[in-house]
Amino acid sequence: MLENIKAVLFDMDGTLVDSLWMWGDIDVEYLGKHGYEVPADLQHTIEGMSFSEAAVYFKEHFQLPVSVEEIKSEWIEMAKDKYAHEVPLKPGALRFLKHLKAQGIPMGIATSSSRELLEAVLESLNLSEYMDYCMTSCEAGAGKPAPDIYEKVAEKLGAAPEECLVFEDTIAGIQAGQNAGSRVCAVAEEQSEGWKEQIFALADYYIESFDEILDGTYRRLKDTKQP
Repeated sequence: MLENIKAVLFDMDGTLVDSLWMWGDIDVEYLGKHGYEVPADLQHTIEGMSFSEAAVYFKEHFQLPVSVEEIKSEWIEMAKDKYAHEVPLKPGALRFLKHLKAQGIPMGIATSSSRELLEAVLESLNLSEYMDYCMTSCEAGAGKPAPDIYEKVAEKLGAAPEECLVFEDTIAGIQAGQNAGSRVCAVAEEQSEGWKEQIFALADYYIESFDEILDGTYRRLKDTKQP
């Protein structure tokens, strides 16, 4: 999987860190305060949106009597403590990060989350020593499946997108990586179970744990030609 790869790019939530459960809890609490139940398809609807785009969607769809900035600010406050104390890395991720660093392969994060929450994760899980560059979709100017964020992070890491391996857990994220021209490995995530057939059809590889990459037990989904 890593043959001829010059940089590795990670989505954050649900891919590198096990945090999507937290956002489900926040959605329930936040919408409950405004008298709404969480729609069954909410996560799939906002999948890939930047933090700001998701806030705009909430304000417009649920007709919330607060500003987009107020929505974002409250989400950040609700999430900060959980990111700092309750969100772990996905299985095998630390071992894989150490391997990439030992091999001298640059790494970056391309996340739909906010800069404040990205920094909270980098600090709480000591990821700054591994990541050479991190960017949010808000900073990139477009959410996923637009390729902008992966193209820009790749450039910052000194690699062409087609020389990069992207790790993602959602359909929109996988499409973003592929739209940039990168190979994409899908990472198992409980909230994406219902979309596994589509994920298998899109991604180049699939893993339940990052250990599978170094152990050689990952699932190849396509007859991907190495660049």
